[in-house]
Amino acid sequence: MIRIIVHYYTPEDPAAFDAHYAATHIPLTRAMPLLKGFEISKGEVSTSDPDKPVYLTAILSYDSAADMAASLDSEAGKAAVADVANFATGGVTLITTETEELM
Repeated sequence: MIRIIVHYYTPEDPAAFDAHYAATHIPLTRAMPLLKGFEISKGEVSTSDPDKPVYLTAILSYDSAADMAASLDSEAGKAAVADVANFATGGVTLITTETEELM
């Protein structure tokens, strides 16, 4: 499985971030083809950089790198990626990682 982990840092206006994320970004992400899983975590997140607190983390899961690439290259994928600039005023870090389930 391959995952995209997205860390959104504290936005300038948390209420506006939340409203846009719920009303616009989640539906755009859910429309992405080949997406096998979509999770978010909001709240206390421990990081190695206390000066850059994480506001929300999203995890997108795919069966393969090819599926991920096709999903991101789709119309829905391009729309979701482009939408990030509309609400992520605190910055964002994306991490792509291939995982192996051990337990």
